[in-house]
Amino acid sequence: MTTAALPIFPAAVAGAHTARPRWERPALAGLMIATAALLLWDLGASGYANSFYSAAVQAGSESWKAFFFGSSDAGNSITVDKPPAALWPMMLSVRLFGLGSWQILVPQALMGVATTGVLYASVRRQFGPGAALLSGAAFALTPVAALMFRFNNPDALLTLLLTVTVYCLLRALEGAHTRWLVWAGVAVGFAFLTKTLQAFVILPPLAVLYAVCAPTGLRRRLGQLLLAGGAMVVAGGWWVAVVELWPASSRPYIGGSQNNSFLELTLGYNGLGRINGNETGSVGGGGAGGPGGAGGGGRWGESGIDRLFSGNIGGQISWLLPAALVLLVAGLVITWRARRATDSVDGMARAAFLAWGGSLLITAVVFSYMQGIFHEYYTVALAPFVAALIGMGVAVLWEERGSASAAVTLSGTLALTAIWSYVLLGRATGYLPWLRWAVLVGGLLAAVALPFAGRAGRRMLQATAGLGVAAALAGPFAYCMTTVSTGHTGSIVTAGPAVAGGRGGPGGMMAGPGGAGGFGEMRQGGPGGGQQPGGTPPQGAVPPGQGQGGMPGADGRGAERPGGFPGGMTGGGPGGAGAGGAGGLLNGARVGAEAKAALTADSDAYTWAAAAIGAQNAASYQLASGVPVMPIGGFNGSDPSPTLEQFKEYVRDGKIHWFIGQGGSGAAAGTGEDGGRRGGGGAAGPGGGTSTEIENWVKATFKESTVGGATFYDLTAPTS
Repeated sequence: MTTAALPIFPAAVAGAHTARPRWERPALAGLMIATAALLLWDLGASGYANSFYSAAVQAGSESWKAFFFGSSDAGNSITVDKPPAALWPMMLSVRLFGLGSWQILVPQALMGVATTGVLYASVRRQFGPGAALLSGAAFALTPVAALMFRFNNPDALLTLLLTVTVYCLLRALEGAHTRWLVWAGVAVGFAFLTKTLQAFVILPPLAVLYAVCAPTGLRRRLGQLLLAGGAMVVAGGWWVAVVELWPASSRPYIGGSQNNSFLELTLGYNGLGRINGNETGSVGGGGAGGPGGAGGGGRWGESGIDRLFSGNIGGQISWLLPAALVLLVAGLVITWRARRATDSVDGMARAAFLAWGGSLLITAVVFSYMQGIFHEYYTVALAPFVAALIGMGVAVLWEERGSASAAVTLSGTLALTAIWSYVLLGRATGYLPWLRWAVLVGGLLAAVALPFAGRAGRRMLQATAGLGVAAALAGPFAYCMTTVSTGHTGSIVTAGPAVAGGRGGPGGMMAGPGGAGGFGEMRQGGPGGGQQPGGTPPQGAVPPGQGQGGMPGADGRGAERPGGFPGGMTGGGPGGAGAGGAGGLLNGARVGAEAKAALTADSDAYTWAAAAIGAQNAASYQLASGVPVMPIGGFNGSDPSPTLEQFKEYVRDGKIHWFIGQGGSGAAAGTGEDGGRRGGGGAAGPGGGTSTEIENWVKATFKESTVGGATFYDLTAPTS
């Protein structure tokens, strides 16, 4: 490959900017506007989305201490089980504009737009605007990206920061720039403060790439890497140091840990436990002996090389994944003759393939074989890597299409993509049956015609290429439209329509159209839709004024509604049980006006207006009333916080007004970001059964009353 043969590469990649064609700026503007429109469309339909995090956002908008620590409530009893960086943008938004669905979710959507822009800028530097536009479109139309950049889990910020990391690393490689390498370290550090050790997964291939290929001496390369590592430690470690040094008695309990230690949480449940399945307190730990069968993965589905292509997971991320792998190999073959150093055009092209491809491969391997908790939406971290390889690989093969091998590879990749889209579209029974045939026929026609289209003239070549791109992106586009046409609430959410036979949630059981949901993926729908164990409808917390209005495009059972997109049954809507019931598996309880009035009456006299077992249940009451509600046991009742003696002391000091009971339905195995990680509230979990002890003491000591369908205990009115 030569520079002359590949004019799509900038001629002076190490510094000067190439001239922009006249069509580039309008095309880029169109890409960014379309991405923003996709991510912002009917955003309020998701309500408070994952109420576990929304409650923490509400708390941080009222208390700077809760802001810093990421507390679940403004009384600062306990934190969420992640570091707080992902919450900070949402907290600031709510501080500025008030509490509401849009105020919480718009920062997430803007992160999606920013990720598209960073990806475009990175790919363009080595491969030109055409490749960059294709990469940006491929990313924006990845179904799991359309889901998670409209949701309030930490994965949105994590994905943006991982993309920024690769961009900065490639900028550093262009001329051994220390500044850019340090910025890459800073991005990884803040990614750690977003989702702990997942931020480090892509470090090995990127560090090796810089150590081997940077155009400077070995000693300087190693020194730069050490400096970047120091920047990473500072960017990610300052908060950890403050938390660990802060007296435990004056800060909130570290949610998700059993010893009130963020380091324990990071290295155990949020770290190695995800790999080996030994997650203290998890109800879904992996291992071959678990319900997942001998294949490993336990309750979180069988692990293995095909995990990312199987069941419902395939429809989230794998539409272009086979093509990305083929194009990675093709790009490396074409650029392999380049010098090792990256001070040449071809050298930087190869480095880009190694950076994006290495990040893709190592993340895919970890996701495929991790034995601990795994959910479909984790795969959003792969989306920018896949999209970059698509744009880069197509650009390289397009410029080399005069070669028979390049032409055949390009055509074969297109045919493979069309066939795989046909398979994925067929997994959702009754979902746009005409589309899968159109994709298959159109993709195969374009693949067959592509090697010969150039002989018929430029217009025929462009038409053939356009048909191929349309066929490749039609399937994910349809899934994206279904996703954005449906509200998503709760903890375990997926993009696209319901898929039968999926795996990836506990037990690997997914709800297909008309079928029952397994314990795992639990299809949540709009009003009245979805299932939980035993057939209980999902219970979603609803923002004030949200009501039970239907969500466009879905009736909660995957059926098409007039004016909607078919199959839009993925997130739990506000269709739960009666007001004030116990929190559901995937989300919290519905809160009626009577319960809200009881919580807000004289709430200023108390640190916590109420206490409830499990963070999802407490979050529902806190979001509905706007006053602090203590989540006993944290995430869903198994953390040893507070102890019975601590709780008694709070009651004696008049800090808690109400205890909200389980409504007679028993403890629900609530879930936050990790969907079902611990035993239900009230169960004797790893925390020593403190939730059970507290509940039993309250029942034996205080008067019981029914408030809006829920069981309330007045902690200021003992029975004797």
